[in-house]
Amino acid sequence: MKIGICNLSGFSNRWIEYCKRKEISYKILNPYKNSIINDLKDCDIILWHFSHGKYKDVLFAKQLLYSAIYMGKKVFPDFNTSWHFDDKIGQKYLLEAIDAPFIPTYIFYTKQEAMQWINITTFPKVFKLRGGAGSSNVFLISNRQKARKMVCKAFGKGFSQFNRIGYFKERIRLVEEKKDSITGIFKGLGRLFIPTEYASMHGREKGYVYFQDFIPDNRYDIRTIFTDNKVFAIKRMVRANDFRASGSGNILYDRKEFDERCIKITFEIQNKLNTQSLALDFVFDANNNPLITELSYGYNYSIYDPCPGYWDVNLNWHEEKFIPQEWILEQMLKTAEK
Repeated sequence: MKIGICNLSGFSNRWIEYCKRKEISYKILNPYKNSIINDLKDCDIILWHFSHGKYKDVLFAKQLLYSAIYMGKKVFPDFNTSWHFDDKIGQKYLLEAIDAPFIPTYIFYTKQEAMQWINITTFPKVFKLRGGAGSSNVFLISNRQKARKMVCKAFGKGFSQFNRIGYFKERIRLVEEKKDSITGIFKGLGRLFIPTEYASMHGREKGYVYFQDFIPDNRYDIRTIFTDNKVFAIKRMVRANDFRASGSGNILYDRKEFDERCIKITFEIQNKLNTQSLALDFVFDANNNPLITELSYGYNYSIYDPCPGYWDVNLNWHEEKFIPQEWILEQMLKTAEK
């Protein structure tokens, strides 16, 4: 049994540590090489925690992994796990198709239809681009005038993949909250003039608009993550004078912070989707019912290291430290052995 691990980022280092400790044969793969298909031929399992923030990964990571499946390889993430990754449009159709408790969401592909809807809907609404993490491309639209402006831009010059002003404001917030040094502000200033590589290479988002109902009075959201028949979670507090929680850096971990309905729904959604890894974001409506805002397969693992335990499929709580990246690899090994 040989494991191919792509790159040295994300989950990769923990997979490598596990293979060394367990004396499992592995090799490091460079997925960007033209010879990658030949390079992975001697591997039984292919692992790649690819990123939504790297333009090369967005171009071909899914296509490479899905192609490896046709070679008889076991891959992470597989099709069920990742086809919808960083694609809120795909996630809308998927969550609606399985009758998930999903925030009402509206997508339009023509300016005329979008404008007609704006005339009859209520505000505020949340406007999102189809990609992006940490609330980077999420805006609260308070009235029809602002909504029309967003629609005109969406069907005109479009939106940059990188929100320079938003990034600068976020750097200031982190410094003010003592979560970053003063150099963070200088980084933000630099990004006002120099876009990220992803934004430069990917081009502008245009040709559609994506709105969600605004769910008011949420002071936090809950992020749950399923892996190998287990679920763990974090509570992310909303930024000061804002409505967004993702990326805030204000995180609670204690078990008592979580509504176990979110855990139960996570197991139910995973059972329908049959994924290797599933991350769901929840907010709560006026009747305190949990609603999903979006989903993912990966995450910044260092944020979750302080989690004190996890739930099993019977909603039993296990108070113990864990490394979910090892769960992923152990799950892959069991599947490959079968």
